[in-house]
Amino acid sequence: MTAAPAVEVVLYHLSPSGEDVLAAYHEASRRMAGTPGLLGNQLMSEVGRPDSYVVVSHWDAWESFETWESGSEHKEQTAPLRAFRDTERARPFEIYRVLAAY
Repeated sequence: MTAAPAVEVVLYHLSPSGEDVLAAYHEASRRMAGTPGLLGNQLMSEVGRPDSYVVVSHWDAWESFETWESGSEHKEQTAPLRAFRDTERARPFEIYRVLAAY
């Protein structure tokens, strides 16, 4: 069993242009490279719905995520993806604490 990330953040996005979302994802990921506590992230598309995407980021600890989220660089780092947020949802994101993993 390997150690699991402590926090998973899921951001929902919508766009008819997957190429634009992919380019924005790569730019945001480049900007976030080296962020303390960020273990990585991934972009996924919803099967059967080609305009729906999620970005999941993996954090080592709640404190690392909270420090980054409240920091001054947060909004600039994630700005490339902001235009694609899924505003059809009540909240365009969810934050999960990992309770167990294998």
